[in-house]
Amino acid sequence: MGAYILRRSLYMIPVLFGVLLVVFVLLRLVPGDPVEIFFSAGITGGSGATSGSSGEVSMQALQRLRESYNLDKSIPHQFVLYVWDMMRADLGDSIQFRRPVTDIIKDHFPATFALTMTSMAVAITIGLGAGIISAIRRHTKTDYFAQIFAVSGVSIPSFFLGQVLILAFAVRLGWLPAISNGYGKEMILPSITLGTAAAAILARLTRSSMLDVLSRDYIRTARAKGLIERAVIWVHALRNALIPVITVIGLEFGGLLAGAVVIEAVFHRQGIGLRLVNAIVARDYPVVQGMVLLIAVIYAVMNLLVDILYTYVDPRVRLTDQGKS
Repeated sequence: MGAYILRRSLYMIPVLFGVLLVVFVLLRLVPGDPVEIFFSAGITGGSGATSGSSGEVSMQALQRLRESYNLDKSIPHQFVLYVWDMMRADLGDSIQFRRPVTDIIKDHFPATFALTMTSMAVAITIGLGAGIISAIRRHTKTDYFAQIFAVSGVSIPSFFLGQVLILAFAVRLGWLPAISNGYGKEMILPSITLGTAAAAILARLTRSSMLDVLSRDYIRTARAKGLIERAVIWVHALRNALIPVITVIGLEFGGLLAGAVVIEAVFHRQGIGLRLVNAIVARDYPVVQGMVLLIAVIYAVMNLLVDILYTYVDPRVRLTDQGKS
């Protein structure tokens, strides 16, 4: 198992490098000079230069700021310097706030992580529950209702659902706050908004997997031996049906983390999602690169954890991995 984890961890390096390269190049292909945007917003630069009475900044001040962020160099040269700094755990400083990117991530990541975890809890609870019940009660009204929920949850855009929930429960009824900056009831609406699509996907996959397992010979054998239906469902069927579902849960966790970018903007939650949107608008290259890299790392780690979890859900996977190693 140790060799397997090491091998998979090494596979992450080229993946993360590719993600960083694509983001790095695309950011610099987007029109807009981050230094000019920085000064046009009326912000004082770290060099001490400020906008004059006419609102213009000297070319010397602009050039000094570009040099401090290596923006005066070619894109390949910039990338090499950034990778070198990143290998020393230095993600650079924000152009907007003149603070280390790592400090900005530390300040805003807890809010995003909490939202992702609560959304994942919503998705697993509703998705697995609806999928299992739908499979057990196939071709009943409950099954049809669960399938309608699954199709609707996948089809409705999350940003639209979030605005509808704000209008209904915050504006009309006044039950919940529209702005989510805390960790209590402020998280209910964004968690439901973010977790609904994932719950719909899990519901459809769980139903399909459960129906496939329930048609297997060993399930018929378990019933023929006189086992109660509850034991057949929860002990024999569910464990085998969860194997493909676990993969999707791991992928959906990364998807929820990335989806928080939109949901945090809708609910004005002060997490890395909202900060990332603002950084893209301001062309704050270091912040965008650091936060996208963080999301990519978490996504890759979740895939590794899912593969490890396989070995506990399905013993055949463990034997295969041990044989390879």
